[in-house]
Amino acid sequence: MDAVAPNQADGAASHVRLTDSTLRDGSHAMAHQFTEEQVRAVVHALDRSNVEVIEVAHGDGLGGSSFNYGFSRVDEFDLIAAAVEEAVSAKIAVLLLPGLGTIEHLRHAHQIGASVARIATHCTEADVSVQHFGAARDLGMETVGFLMLSHRARPTELAGQARIMVDAGAQCVYVVDSAGAMVLSDAQARVQAVLAEIGSQAQVGFHGHQNLSLGVANSVLAVQGGARQIDGALCALGAGAGNAPTEVLAATFDRLGISTGVDVQRVLAAAQDVLRPMIPRMPVADRSAIVQGYAGVYSSFLLHAERASERYGVPAHEILQRVGEAGYVGGQEDMIIDIAIQLAHQRDGAPAS
Repeated sequence: MDAVAPNQADGAASHVRLTDSTLRDGSHAMAHQFTEEQVRAVVHALDRSNVEVIEVAHGDGLGGSSFNYGFSRVDEFDLIAAAVEEAVSAKIAVLLLPGLGTIEHLRHAHQIGASVARIATHCTEADVSVQHFGAARDLGMETVGFLMLSHRARPTELAGQARIMVDAGAQCVYVVDSAGAMVLSDAQARVQAVLAEIGSQAQVGFHGHQNLSLGVANSVLAVQGGARQIDGALCALGAGAGNAPTEVLAATFDRLGISTGVDVQRVLAAAQDVLRPMIPRMPVADRSAIVQGYAGVYSSFLLHAERASERYGVPAHEILQRVGEAGYVGGQEDMIIDIAIQLAHQRDGAPAS
């Protein structure tokens, strides 16, 4: 019996670049405890799998190691340097959130070999990234814009924010489903709107999370809508219920006849044999993670909510539901404690102070 030929996705690109975020977004799930040895092993495996870009940094980007976000076990610049040294063909990318990371952080990352700068802002605050894109281009780095919590902006509004980033020097702008809240056409409509705005001036990318288990499906629809760069993480390691798994993306795109250049068997081995033994707790779409997607809560809030739950004796999913109702964004992790205290007082029948 003849083998079934892969189907070419309608409107899909002939080539899509996969960026693996295991060593950055996955840092959230690892409580920022990656070691240099672990980074080298993951980079080596991804590089041998022909993954083109590997992102390495604290989960909250350059400068993220702090009391508010969680301290890294190893200085992130040591991890970046190790990744650069280990990679043969893959580019090493870093993430920077203006206001947390600085241009000096970016210069340091570039000096030790990082060549891709991913500048992230809230989906309606692209204007704070202008000087950072300028600095990255002056350094000769490839530039990628990240519009976080993109589900909170209408497609046309998001397109306008992408225009700001492109005019500032972004060579690609990502629709970022930070909460894993987008449902199928939500992702595709935003990708199409951004593409219609920026045309051939820059590429469009998509970054999906698994809180509603739609990260891979949304990524396929994003590609069919015109996205040419897609993010994943081995074993779905990432904030919340995790990212779209790199190994599943590679296999799915291969079945659809969309070239990524990634060796599917090697990336499957990278996930199963190299990364999985390192993971103390696998990402899962449990009650709290699903609530994040349902309520549109930033995925990196999960561990913060779980810690507050243990400390104040209130359910993490209730904390996250309140966070969603309040509309908090990345950088407001400290407000999770306030919500937990309020819920604890309500449980005890005492007024919140």
